[in-house]
Formats: sequence, structure tokens, C-alpha cells
Amino acid sequence: MDRNRQLEGWLAQTGWSNKEIARQVASYATARGELQVRPDASSVRRWLDGMQPRPPVPAILADIISTKIGIRVTTYDLGLGEPTADRALTYHPSWTETVESVADLGRADVDRRNFLTSAPFAVIAALGPSRDWLLNTLDQLPVDRQRVRLEDVSAVQSMFAQFQQMDVFQGGGTGRLMLAAYMNDHVYPLLRRSHTEEVRGALYGAAAEQTYLLGWMAFDNGEHGIAQRYLIQALRLSEESRDPALGAHVLAGMADQATLMGHPTEGRKLAQAGRMGLKKDASPACLADLWTLEARALAAQGDTAATVRAVAEAERAFDRIDPVSEPEWARFIDSAYVFGELANAFRDIGRPTEAAFQASRSIEAAKLQGRARRGAMSHAAMAASHVQNRDLEAAHAAGLQTLKLSQRVKSSRTTSAVRDVSQRLRAFGPHPLVSDFAERARAVIAA
Repeated sequence: MDRNRQLEGWLAQTGWSNKEIARQVASYATARGELQVRPDASSVRRWLDGMQPRPPVPAILADIISTKIGIRVTTYDLGLGEPTADRALTYHPSWTETVESVADLGRADVDRRNFLTSAPFAVIAALGPSRDWLLNTLDQLPVDRQRVRLEDVSAVQSMFAQFQQMDVFQGGGTGRLMLAAYMNDHVYPLLRRSHTEEVRGALYGAAAEQTYLLGWMAFDNGEHGIAQRYLIQALRLSEESRDPALGAHVLAGMADQATLMGHPTEGRKLAQAGRMGLKKDASPACLADLWTLEARALAAQGDTAATVRAVAEAERAFDRIDPVSEPEWARFIDSAYVFGELANAFRDIGRPTEAAFQASRSIEAAKLQGRARRGAMSHAAMAASHVQNRDLEAAHAAGLQTLKLSQRVKSSRTTSAVRDVSQRLRAFGPHPLVSDFAERARAVIAA
């Protein structure tokens, strides 16, 4: 066996003896309930000599070294193999494990490691975290903490709007890795430091907002396994912020993803959990979003009556929105977004007149704001309504707008919208307009 120089170098930075390293591993394992992990100084010496310790020892070593030296170290850095992507699917009761899981995820994301890019979406993984968040949110006690500077948190908060704007106008594939690097270097390290109660909620809230945004950007870019892991960790961070509206917002994103991935039953449950945890009048925008996504899930299930009721609730909540009083993360929940999603719900239950009406409202708002991604998706919904009304020329014209706008952003959702229009137009058979759009769509999808 070759000596593990990587592990040796990182352990040297801790200043611990082999005996102390063994004690730290055993102590951490006990706290995690891993009572079978009982290394001694000889065990540490064998690891340094190249022997591969059995799980969960590699992950424990990464965690205790990270805590000691103040920067995130992964099992990969220690020469002990790739960390597991499944760790980020867990809603950890332990705050320490939450911090290390999300930091692991960020490091692997920036490094574009193969184990993460191939991580699958696991629908069942979202339901447990939503239950835990709801139970803990409904019965929370204040926790005493110590200190981080307010200006540190303010700097994080000021960056959020910039990254969110980048996502809205350029697509999730444009700035996600830049945001992940920013989080790794500037935000997640703050979570390991002490702070006063005064800044506690703001710090955890800022971290949750940006971790959610990372998940949303990955979702928009079609990287659903990565997105799901970020969203689960954002939900856990939001619990620590003591902000039920923020947690409900994260659940909305999880609901959207579950429905899009073909699991509308789970999508509806996640949206309902968000509504149950949302305090009365906490955020009409978030409530409108949750009802909108519940409508999308119900439509995907084919429940027309329930979809119409959910749409009415979404519109009722939307009418109560006061943008000035809403949090920064809720800014995207506007007429372009809500009406566009409601158009998709009516499309899915075969109500083309209502779908076209909602799509036109969304298209107008998106055009005024210069939002190409939303405009592309709403033009696709408009095209679908024309297909359902058997109007090929109008469907083709709306599809061309989808194509045009989709090329201005980096978003897998706009590419999916183009593909959807192309598939729907096939209902008209071998017509020159169908062939024309299919040819144009192939070029866009390939690009």
C-alpha cells in the first residue's frame, strides 16, 4: 500500500496526535449514533499507511478536519474516495451535519465531479424532509447562539438579488457555478462561525435563500439530481432561520420539480405542506405560488374541478400581493410567472380558451420586463392552446416566438418548451408548417 500523503497533509494542519484523531473520530461517531466506530492510534496509523477505512469513517474524518481548520475538506481531498451524493438527500437533525452536507455539495458542484452530475432524482426523498420541516416549524423554540457580524450577512443578502436577476433574465445555466463558488468561499464558512441571536435568523435565511437559488438554477438547467439535493438542504437551512415563509418557498420549488419529473401526487403533497406551514398573511406571493403549483399538479393528475378551484385560490392570493412588503426571493412571483403557470394548468386539462387567456397575460408582462425564458414558455403554452383549437397557423406563429426567445437564455426548460411545441404540431400530420417548425426546432435543441 502507498502512504496516503493527502490525509497526512490535512491531518498535520489540525495539530492533533494520532491518539487525539482517534478520540475525535470516536466522539463524533457517538454523537451520530455510530457506536461501532471505535478507532485507536494504531487505526489512524494504518489509515496513513494507505489502508482505506470503512464508512462512515471517511466522512467523519472530513467533517472533523473541516471543523478544526475552518474550510471544507471532502473525502476526495483526503484521498479516501468520492463523497456520497445521497448525503445531501438527508434532512439532518444535526446542524453540524447540515453545514457539512451542503458544503460538500457545493464543492462537488463547482468541481463538476462525475458522481454528482450523474446523481438521480429520487421522488420519495422529498416527502420526509417536507414532513420534518412542517413539524419543526409548527413547534419551534428559540435557540441561543453566539456571533457573526451583521455586515457579513448584509453582504450575502446584497448578492442574492444579483444572482436571482441573473437567473431570471439569462437562465439557470448561466450563473449557477459562479453562485456555487461564491457560496463555498463566502457563505458556507460563515455557518461554522459563532454569532449573536440578533443576526441568527438573517444569516441562516440568507444561506437558505441562496442554497435554494442554486437548486432552482440546477432545476432550470435540467440537472435534477443536483437540484433536489440543494433544495433539501435549503429547506433544512430555512428551518434554522425561523422563517416559515422561506421554508414554504423552498417546498414550492420542490413541488414544481416533483410535478415536472412526472410525480404530481408528490408535487401536490409538497405544495400542501408549504401552505400548512405558512403563517396567515405571511406572504401572499408565496401562497399564490403554492396554489399555482398545486393547480399544476392537479392538472397533471387530470382533476379538472380541483384544478379550477386551485386556480381561483391562486388568483385570490395573487390579488393580495403588496410587492413592497414581500421578501426579495418572492419578486419573481409576478404576473408573468403566475399567469404563465396557470396557462400550463389549463393546457393540461384541455381548456384552450382559458389557457390562451392566461398565456397572453403572461406574455405581455414578460415582454415588458424583457424576460425571455418566461416569454418562451408562455408562448409555448399559447401554441398548445392553438393546437387544441386546431389552428395550425396560429400555433406555428406562437411556436416561432418560443424558438426565438429560447435562444436568448440558457435553460433546459425553454428547450423542453420548444420540444413540446414540435411534438404537439405533429397532430396536424405532414404539413409544410409542421415540417418547417420541426427543422427549426432540431437546430435549437441540438445547440
